Amino acid sequence: MLRWARERANLKIQQLEKPFPKLESWEKGEVFPTLKQLEKLAKAVHVPVGYLFLPEPVEEKIPIPDFRTMDAALRSRPSPNLLEMLYVCQQRQDWYRDYARATGEEPLRFIGSVNISDSIEDVALRISQALGFDLEARRQYPTWVDALRQFIGQADALGVLTMCSGVVLNNNFRRLDPTEFRGFAIVDDFAPLVFINGSDTKSAQMFTLAHELAHLWLGQSALSDTDPSIPPDHQVELWCNRVAAELLVPFNKIQSEFRSEAELSIEVRRLARHFKVSTLVVLRRIYDVGGLSREEFRDAYDSELQWLMKQPTGGGGNFYLTHAVRVSKRFARGLVASTLEGRTLYRDAFRLLGIRKIDTFQDIAKQARFLS
Repeated sequence: MLRWARERANLKIQQLEKPFPKLESWEKGEVFPTLKQLEKLAKAVHVPVGYLFLPEPVEEKIPIPDFRTMDAALRSRPSPNLLEMLYVCQQRQDWYRDYARATGEEPLRFIGSVNISDSIEDVALRISQALGFDLEARRQYPTWVDALRQFIGQADALGVLTMCSGVVLNNNFRRLDPTEFRGFAIVDDFAPLVFINGSDTKSAQMFTLAHELAHLWLGQSALSDTDPSIPPDHQVELWCNRVAAELLVPFNKIQSEFRSEAELSIEVRRLARHFKVSTLVVLRRIYDVGGLSREEFRDAYDSELQWLMKQPTGGGGNFYLTHAVRVSKRFARGLVASTLEGRTLYRDAFRLLGIRKIDTFQDIAKQARFLS
């Protein structure tokens, strides 16, 4: 069980040697740890201490449909970080569903309002109109990064609990791995939820959000590692990818705007500015309209991705504004209001927000008053 807990956390003995010099001997059964040592180890490998006393490892399953394209062996062993974020988001969704009903919110009619046989163009248009995220609206923003920020805000304002974080709760030592997953959607009529892996590049985050919103319109919860450059095997994922691409850059618009005679790198950046989307999405759409062969597209996409990953990401910004994006502005406003009104215990609010101090909560509450 000790070995299972360590491997579950994707850690080697050498990485835990300093705090647990006898770990190898513990795993071999040569010596036994004390209860305090077990509690410390359980915290280090992010597992409930009670698990270590079980006769055999528990089978931990992803609680929503898993549409990732990685091989079955990797999918069968989800990381503690992924599992914890899924569980936390389910708890937040459960809380907000009860809150929405108690405050008289109506069920959201767009959830499950389309099916996979509907026109891609029609579905993308319906999502765009619901969000107010068409091309004309995007042109008012100076950059596509500003458009992404607005995209997240519009989804949240529509009723989707839109969360974007690169760490588990607020623990900066537990970063989420974008190679394991890029995002997920959990369907609900009152509290639909989209989670975006904030450790991924901002370029990828825009496509992930569009992809997960397509899942909500379809009424299908999903865990995704969607990549606009790789056609997924699953029909639902392929459909959501196509809707996401059409939502961000309509086929007829890119077809008329793309100048095949121009140098590709210059043209890609021009179109990214025009459509207010990332260069990766533009490359995908140029390929869709026949402007690049499959091999040319892969080479250009990989090259652009490598360049983007080397760019500075900037500072951390205001913690309280960042925290609101991590948990969803809609969720933060509701939870703060309910707690201050005495309907939710501070203890429960702290757990759902991932904080420990009353001062932190009070600062979040002050910011929540101005979140729009």
